[in-house]
Formats: sequence, C-alpha cells, structure tokens
Amino acid sequence: MSTLASYRRLLELAGPLYFVVAFFGRLPLSMSQLGTLLLVSSVTDSYATGGLAAGVLAVANAVGAPVAGALADRFGQRPVLLVQSGAGAAALAGLVSAAEQGAGGATLVAAAALSGMLIPQVGPLSRARWRPMLGHSDPHRERLLNTAFSYDGAADEAAFVLGPAAVGILVAVASPSAAVVAAAVGLLVFGTAFALHPTARRRPVGWDADAASGAGHSTPAPSASAPAPRVLTPVFVALLVALLSVGALFGATQTGTSVLADASGQSGLTGLVHATLGIGSVIAGLGTALLPASFAQERRMVLCAGFLLVFSLPLLLVDSLGTLTLVVLALGFGVAPFMISAFTLGERTLPPGRFALGLSLLGSSVNVGYAVGAGIAGRLADHLGQDRGHTAAFAVTVSAMVVAVLVSLGLLRRLRRLERGALSEASAPETAHPLLDVR
Repeated sequence: MSTLASYRRLLELAGPLYFVVAFFGRLPLSMSQLGTLLLVSSVTDSYATGGLAAGVLAVANAVGAPVAGALADRFGQRPVLLVQSGAGAAALAGLVSAAEQGAGGATLVAAAALSGMLIPQVGPLSRARWRPMLGHSDPHRERLLNTAFSYDGAADEAAFVLGPAAVGILVAVASPSAAVVAAAVGLLVFGTAFALHPTARRRPVGWDADAASGAGHSTPAPSASAPAPRVLTPVFVALLVALLSVGALFGATQTGTSVLADASGQSGLTGLVHATLGIGSVIAGLGTALLPASFAQERRMVLCAGFLLVFSLPLLLVDSLGTLTLVVLALGFGVAPFMISAFTLGERTLPPGRFALGLSLLGSSVNVGYAVGAGIAGRLADHLGQDRGHTAAFAVTVSAMVVAVLVSLGLLRRLRRLERGALSEASAPETAHPLLDVR
C-alpha cells in the first residue's frame, strides 16, 4: 500500500472532521505555556515569576495527563475529555481573571498549575484511538498504524510551531490576556468536539483494544482479584527516558536561542528561530510514512538518535542567529521520526486497556524533559553570562542527545534478545505483538 493510499484509507476510517478537531485540539496546550509566561510576566513585571508559572503549568500537565489517561482507559475518553475541556477552559479563564484583578505571584502560579493539570494531551489520546479504529480484518493494519502515528507526530510538531505563533500575533494585536482567553475558547470548542467525535465512544474495561471499529467484540473482563496489567516494563521505561531526552532538547535549545538572541540585541526573533525546529520536524514526520515496514522502529530510533547527536554538535560553534537558524532547521528533521518510533514502540508494548495511560505517560515525559532541559540550560547560561551562555545551554542539548543514543542502543539490544527468546519458545503467548512480552 502506497503512502498516499494509506493516508486516504485513514481519512475514510476516521472522517475529515477527525483530523480537524484532533489538530486544533492540540493548540490550546501549545498556546497556554507561552501565553501564561507573557501574561504573568506582564502583570507582575517579573520574568522570573512568569517563567515559574509557565514551568509549573507544564509540569502539572505532565502529572495530570497520565491520571486522565488512566481514567480514559477505565471509563472511556469521552467523559474524561468533556470534563477536561470544560474545567480546563474555566481554569485558564480564571488565570486571566486573577491576573486582571492584580493577584499576587503565588496565586497566579497556583492558577497556572490548576490549568496545566486539567488541559488534555490530545496527541497521545489520538494515538490511542487508531488501533481500535483499524480493527483485525485490514491486511495493511500495521502499515496504516505507522502512517497514523506519522500523522500524529507531524501534527504535534505543527501545533508546537503554530500555537506559539498564534500567541505572538494575539499579543501583538491585542494583549497576553487575549492570547490565554483564545486558548481557553479553543479548548472548550475543539476539546469538546474531540470528545464527542464517534472515535471516542466509551469502551468499558475488558474490551479488546484491537476489536473491530464497528461491532467490537468484548473480551472477558479481568477478575477483581487479578493484578492490573503492568505498564512500566523495562522497555517502556527506556522509551520514557528517550522521550525525556527529546524534551530536554526542546527546552535547552529554546533557552540557548533566547540567550543568543538577547546577546545579539534581537530578542524578538527567539520564537521565529526556534520555530524552524518544528518546521523541519513536521516535514520529516510526514515523510516517515514513506519508510518501508522492514525498517524496524527500534533501528529507526538508533539512526535518528545518531542524526540528532551529529547535528546538535554544530550548536556548540554557532555565534549568530543566521547560522543558528540553519542548524536548528537541520536538527528538526530528526526529531519527529525519533518521537514517532518511540510512540509506536510504546503503543506496541502496552497491554490492552492501558493505551491512554501509557501514551499519556510518554507525552508527559517530553514535558518533564522540557522543564529539566530549560532549567539546567538556564542556570548554566546565567552562570557564564551572555558571551558564553548560549554555548553552555546548547551543551545541554548535546548531552541530552548522547543519552538518547545510549538509550536507543540499549533498547535495540534488549528488543532483539526478546525477539530471539520469543522465537525459541515452544508455545508463544497469544499476544498481538511479541513486544507485549517485555519482562
């Protein structure tokens, strides 16, 4: 099946509206972090307070998303997303109201934390819907699933670019408050639409996650005394670390870009330069669907990790925004393919009925990595000053990519051992994929 035919088939299965709401439903989260930073900074006259509020929002989202994912696995995505969309929009509106009324920094940080806890991560939840939609009967099932994950990876990166850009436009023509209000309205509209889409119909515990889309057949529910399926297997933990390293790349690279832009007297170009990372990533993410199925996901991870390490090294030499733009653009071409492979392997390792939780954990790992990378890079940059601060921040990017390479190589070796062990077993367990048995 060709790539174009694969995307056409996905469009037939999910419907055009799904792609619209699943994309625009991602924007409120990507808008809220920068919007919170600018809003809180403007009303408190403190970048430190604004940065703290934005960081707390990101960490709170990383904590809240897996909880929501677990609830979605238990009760279905629809009721959970409806609550998140309404409550999250209200929390963002409350943050704006508190800021407009002159609330103190502590109150604003608390409001940001509440907002982050409630805003849904649409990307992981979208990924969790594809396998049930594809069903058992399609002979191109795995090919279509890979294409779907390529779309979701590209959509995440496009939202990463367009969300902050939308905030910048709204701040320029109106105010930071307007940007956060727009994020709240978008969450209420598109989050609710994503929740009400037919692909989010409720699935009680015990439903086979691979059941056919239309008339799924339930499997016997586990007994009350049976232990919950294990999510945090060694393979899955390795994937969490791998995605945390990519999050650190985002945070450290953005910090280094900001330092260099400030030193050059062009701080307003920070967002534009960093956005080129997402542009390259979107293009590469869509192109991932062109790769043959024989090119295993774990091998792709190793190759992409090596690509990211090699193309991060020039960051240590850049001394102008023009050069930095070219390096960041090239670096972006490795980001989405790496993340797509990590999410694909993660989905394959998850036991039935735990997809929303597991994929939300993977998405949260990126957010945590962003906070860690930005925090470490910021401290190093402050310590060394403007002349050398950007190089110190970019050194964090390079270090994160060293971790990504080591984790990817270890993951490749472990998966190959598991595959050899599965082949040597006299009777293989009845699983949808050998990676499900990752003890």
